[in-house]
Amino acid sequence: MSATKAEERESSTSPQEEEQQETGQADDKHPAGDDGEELSQKEQKKSSEEEEEERGRWKSETITSVDSSTSQLDTATPETLMKNEQRKSSEEEEERSRWKSETIDSVASFTSQLYTATPETLMKNETMTHTRAHALMLEWSFGMNPALPVFCLQDRDQLVILYAGGHVGVIYNHTSNSQHLLQGHCSTISCLCMSEDKRWLATVDKGQNSLLIIWDTYSSIPVHTLFDCHPEGDVIAMAFSKDAKYLVTLGAEKNQCLHIWDWTVETEKLLCFTKLNPDHGFQNYVIFNPNDSTQLLSSSESQVLFYNMNQDSLECFAPEVCKLSMPVGSFSQSVFQWKKPRALTATSAGQLVLWDIEKDSDMSPILKVTPSTVFQLQKYPITVLIGIDSCLVTGDTQGHIRFYDEDVKIHFFYTELNLDAIASISFSNNSPSCAEGYPQDCALEAKAFVMRNFVVSTFSSTVAHVKTKGGIPQILLREHCEPVHAVACHPKKPAVAMASHLLKVWDYNTKLTVCSRSFDTKKQIQCLTFDPQGLYLAVGFASGAVHILNSSTLQSDPEECFHVTEDSIQHITFSSDSKYLATADAGKAVTVFCLQNNNTMMRWKSLGRHRSHYKPIKDLLFGVHLDSTQPRLLSLGMDRHLVEYDLQNSDENKLLILSSERIEQSALPLCMTWYPPLTTEQFLLVASDQYKMKLFNSTTKMCRKTVLGPLYGSPIEKMAVLSVSKELGNHSYCLAYITKDKVGLQILPLDGNPYTSNALICHPSGASALACSYDGRFVFTAGGSDCTIFSWAVSLNALEGAAALGGKDLVPFYTLVEGGKDGCFYREMEDLFYYCQIRIQGIDSMKKRQMSTKIRLTEVPFLMRALGFFPTEQELEDMENEVKFSKYAETGKYVTDIDLEEFVKLYINHRPAFGISVDELFQAFCVLGDDDGSGQPVLQRHELLELLQVQGEHMTEDEVAECLSTLSGLNEHDINKLDIVDSKCSLEYVIPKEISMETFSHILGFPSCAGQTERSFPAK
Repeated sequence: MSATKAEERESSTSPQEEEQQETGQADDKHPAGDDGEELSQKEQKKSSEEEEEERGRWKSETITSVDSSTSQLDTATPETLMKNEQRKSSEEEEERSRWKSETIDSVASFTSQLYTATPETLMKNETMTHTRAHALMLEWSFGMNPALPVFCLQDRDQLVILYAGGHVGVIYNHTSNSQHLLQGHCSTISCLCMSEDKRWLATVDKGQNSLLIIWDTYSSIPVHTLFDCHPEGDVIAMAFSKDAKYLVTLGAEKNQCLHIWDWTVETEKLLCFTKLNPDHGFQNYVIFNPNDSTQLLSSSESQVLFYNMNQDSLECFAPEVCKLSMPVGSFSQSVFQWKKPRALTATSAGQLVLWDIEKDSDMSPILKVTPSTVFQLQKYPITVLIGIDSCLVTGDTQGHIRFYDEDVKIHFFYTELNLDAIASISFSNNSPSCAEGYPQDCALEAKAFVMRNFVVSTFSSTVAHVKTKGGIPQILLREHCEPVHAVACHPKKPAVAMASHLLKVWDYNTKLTVCSRSFDTKKQIQCLTFDPQGLYLAVGFASGAVHILNSSTLQSDPEECFHVTEDSIQHITFSSDSKYLATADAGKAVTVFCLQNNNTMMRWKSLGRHRSHYKPIKDLLFGVHLDSTQPRLLSLGMDRHLVEYDLQNSDENKLLILSSERIEQSALPLCMTWYPPLTTEQFLLVASDQYKMKLFNSTTKMCRKTVLGPLYGSPIEKMAVLSVSKELGNHSYCLAYITKDKVGLQILPLDGNPYTSNALICHPSGASALACSYDGRFVFTAGGSDCTIFSWAVSLNALEGAAALGGKDLVPFYTLVEGGKDGCFYREMEDLFYYCQIRIQGIDSMKKRQMSTKIRLTEVPFLMRALGFFPTEQELEDMENEVKFSKYAETGKYVTDIDLEEFVKLYINHRPAFGISVDELFQAFCVLGDDDGSGQPVLQRHELLELLQVQGEHMTEDEVAECLSTLSGLNEHDINKLDIVDSKCSLEYVIPKEISMETFSHILGFPSCAGQTERSFPAK
């Protein structure tokens, strides 16, 4: 009894103790400043009435707690503990049962959706409005992958097709002009196939950790996933069996494998597989025999392979191609014949190879395949070969489609579709009901050619729907077939321009093409932009040409087509008054064009070109001078220089530079934009490759703030501030950005809070351009090599909601500290922070300490180094300026001290995002050192000392000696004992003649690099 009460007393706190704790907390929050002022009596003590009330509450709670414990002890029996355990077990069982019930309900709902889904289900769901639960939601996909097939899902009441674009599948309803996007892949889709009934779709992406997803096209629900189905390579081809029970995947490994899966079972276990002989060439096509699901066929350019599945084994047979009666071209696609046991393979020479297939018995796994005959089917290379309704269908490089009967005799043909090389043909599932109105076939009887409608796609990204009754193709899509690097939004209309060699302007509200223009395929468009008034559309080409087009017609005056360089145009931008146009090219030069009055007509003229950088230019930006309305032009290069041009004093063929400032020491600046008017000062926002974002004063170019940028695998490469949308009732600013493969949003103002940023994968193969709509509702990203542009709907409410979940004040920043707020590192940070105050007042002083919540700004460098962050002198100056001028614009006074919370933010935002890696250290040694003969780089002592004293921020010999002696643990007593008379002798004692990476890591106090440096020195 007494022990229990004692424990309760220890766990409780008396009013006097609470008062002392609260007083101590108040002291922490409001300690005396350096001037020694005491806190007021009112702030230090509570009123006597509050104290009495607090004592009464504590007394009541304590008595209640003691009575409860006493009651439990008095009524306890030997069975009490067992009853408690049983009650606890019962509660756990109830919780488990509730979870199981919810899971079953969820699965039942999911299953119900699958069983009740029909081809019309997805189209009905399109009319439903969806709440935007994410900051960015993929809203539309412009473009497609021309190398992958296009499938016809419906063409009766509504015309619906399916294709792939980037890492998403697109179900496009041409009738309602709507899309349903299948999202689930993190890498570009490399292959897809469809079941015969058009119900099941299989998609697989490429790269490491490839994922295969099987979708229900009726409901767009993913019903099965396979992870790493080919761990050593991508999937190059796959196909469903006729009954859709089996799925075959053909890998792209060095030694290819063919896997067969029974995906209708819950397990991911392989049904059977076989490894292919590399001598048979790289297999890139596979199909099942529709008459016998145990037989398959695959082909490379030089060899066709046949397979027979027998229980858990898969046998491979390679017929002898050398026995063919005549030379053949490269093999393309194949089909199994519908009545006879044979297969047919098309070639690049327009031929058809027939293979006879014999099987010893139904139980025997042995197939006997022999080439029967080869005959010339047509003149041009055959790219597509499929079987449908007892017909053989071919598509060729000329855009012709031919139908043959079961004896391979011509039945019908389409040669006037005005298409280029055929990539795929997909037939509707709706069979014709009568022969009336159909054209006559090519036979002597001239019967009606009754055939299903079909969808055809080409390698130039054109998709057409052909009604066999009329034979006239209806173009459904005409997209980009080359990399798309350029996208720009109209400043006043809901229009977005995108370009490869094909330039198109879309109305992104109605999803209709406004206008388009096709340029020569050699004239690849690299960048484009609208002027602020929306009158001009400037286009930069890879050839170095610059065209200024009418934004409504996309036509240009020959006199406004410039070609002042042979280097590719990388950046293009207009001034705010639409009187200047600037370009930056791959030749590291900036060219400026100006609008001049020429005989009462305004004409664009070249003002001049200047090679202002010695490394590639990363961004180009117009602004406005603070003291006037005159435009200003800045360029940012990988040489770490920010260059401003003197537009007012520049003359024809003479572009002048106003200033050139180095803004980074080691980081590479990647992009820049103007910071919105959130402060009284005007700032330029610059993002670097070290995941940092810096604010520079637009006039002095002084770095005024550094924050940690988004950490999503790669740094920000392009960014733009979203316009404030009055329609959405949103008055807060937000930054849109792209990294190597992601698109994201960042809430402004910047402070380094990781929860104020959000990003998701946009183009796994690499994002190349970014544009924002004039009303801030949409963000557009170009995918470069994937030939697609995605439209993302913006929801700032969702972004702000997610940021709020991260916590307020300093809570989000504690997550970036090792161990969090309760960890050892933060405790050490607190101790060192207060130790700085003791150090200033003298460590050996016996006087009463005047403690404060702040330390002097001059102590920041020492505190940073004590925490393991060793900033350069320039970085220390940036930190000092950041704090010193933080309130100058508002108060006109400098800030000379900093509290712990501000210091935590300063430390997190300025320290390296990922520390110093072994790879960085190894690369530095490879650049500066020489091979020691064993493949490892080493530095000579005299070379290292010379580099420290000459390169970068210079150090004297004494400073180098002091630093290295301290790092090596050599104190003044050791120096006197060893009779070291000068810095040179101390350096010789501390540093060996040859310095390896391991030795240098030991001097710096880094973890041992042994075992991590097993790599060879690169050849010079």
